[in-house]
Amino acid sequence: MLAGLVTALAAGAFGCSKGPAAADGDKSAAAAGNDGKKTLQVEIIRPGSNLPTPDKDVIKQEMDKALGASYNMTVYASLDDYKNQLNVRLTAGNYPDLFLVDRQMLSQYVKQNLVLDLDKYKDKLKPALDFIGDAAKNGMIDGKLYAISHTQQKPMQSFFIRKDWLDRLGLKPPANLEELKAVAKAFTEKDPDGNGKQDTIGITGSKLETFQPVFGAFNIAMPGSFVVKDGKVTNSLFDPAMKDALSYIQGLIQDKVVDPELLGNTGMQHQQKAIMGQAGIIYIDWANLTKEQIMEQIKTVNPKAEWIPLTPPAGPGGQWNGTWDIGTSPYIFSIPKALEKNPDKLQKVFDLINYVANQQTGGLLVQYGVKGKHYNMEGDKIVPTELMGKEVGYSWLYQFTGRPEIKYLQSKFASQAPYIDFYNKQPRIEALNGFVTLPEGFNKTDVDRYVEEEFAKFIYGKRSLQEYDSFANTLKTTMNYQAYLDAAQKQLKQMGYGN
Repeated sequence: MLAGLVTALAAGAFGCSKGPAAADGDKSAAAAGNDGKKTLQVEIIRPGSNLPTPDKDVIKQEMDKALGASYNMTVYASLDDYKNQLNVRLTAGNYPDLFLVDRQMLSQYVKQNLVLDLDKYKDKLKPALDFIGDAAKNGMIDGKLYAISHTQQKPMQSFFIRKDWLDRLGLKPPANLEELKAVAKAFTEKDPDGNGKQDTIGITGSKLETFQPVFGAFNIAMPGSFVVKDGKVTNSLFDPAMKDALSYIQGLIQDKVVDPELLGNTGMQHQQKAIMGQAGIIYIDWANLTKEQIMEQIKTVNPKAEWIPLTPPAGPGGQWNGTWDIGTSPYIFSIPKALEKNPDKLQKVFDLINYVANQQTGGLLVQYGVKGKHYNMEGDKIVPTELMGKEVGYSWLYQFTGRPEIKYLQSKFASQAPYIDFYNKQPRIEALNGFVTLPEGFNKTDVDRYVEEEFAKFIYGKRSLQEYDSFANTLKTTMNYQAYLDAAQKQLKQMGYGN
């Protein structure tokens, strides 16, 4: 929950949803093409969904034509099943040619000598690495490159506020923590919707993430985040200002201006409360409040409802719209070490990676589809056709190196472009957790659960903030957090972070 935003790669059951059949080791390394020459078969596996069959997969077809190989992808609807199948295959020596990993998987495979050291191939991957930029660090272990990373993506969440409620009560958008509290209180107590009932709440969201801009106002990253502060790597849980942030949040809850179900909200329950006119401030991403279908629902409930994005409140630590873990990539892909024995196929994998990174050719294909069919160009502007959404909604599966995020979003969601621009410009505290490989014997799941439980007690007044230092000491000792701190310090220093 705490140190970084987790990207959900997939959900569902086994019985993987397949596009082309998976290649069967060296037996299908090549197949005869129409001219009688052998076409190399490159196998890719990853979690995902909605991949069409090869005869309907226009991305694959165009890619195969451009690169002179057959790129066959298999997707698994369940992330757990994907991991299990990948481990079985790697153990058996039945290696896919390109496969998705997370940092812990990558660290394990590096130790087992199963993935290719890409350092000596950087010259062959230069176009892709130039495009990826600093995000390339996400594929590094102990200073060496073992995976190709997706480009960085900024978080796209912020506070939104009901402007029509502000107008009705004669208030301005809150600019600082004091004003945020006052507006939330007015939204709770002064009948902002004018229905004669006290049935509204000030602030809603999903769990502790709701208070990202509040932590930011104290210059605190989300609990458990590693950051560079005053030239040193520190962890936000042990920052003295954490208690101040928790005290402010505790005050909001004591004033009953926060959704009482905040920590229990799951899925998009907080969004529904905003749609139904039950809350006046919500922490949410732009897509789940400003897309046309969502706005239609909001206007159906109240035609006068108007939501606007809110600049983060200023506080004693400045003005930050939350935390951005720059070490976390949506996806990273590795190549098996065994592929070194097949240099021709290895080159075709490199060709693929460079191709999808090229923003004049393959990059456009895997983002928007086929030019003239799925999109047109007006100068430098991408203009989608109706077929884009109908035929290539799955194209993200092929975005191995990522995309120019803001241009991509503003092209696909032109009506929401101002909101996207607003989110992109918000200042965020940069966290480094994604770069850290967990030490042996450290159970992060148990630690995160413990922190979440204790933070709930602190903000709801079930445990005194005077006991915070005792909580922090328990983390370091009983929960083995000190080993995590030591590992992070060492690894991040090797990467050039901190003194």
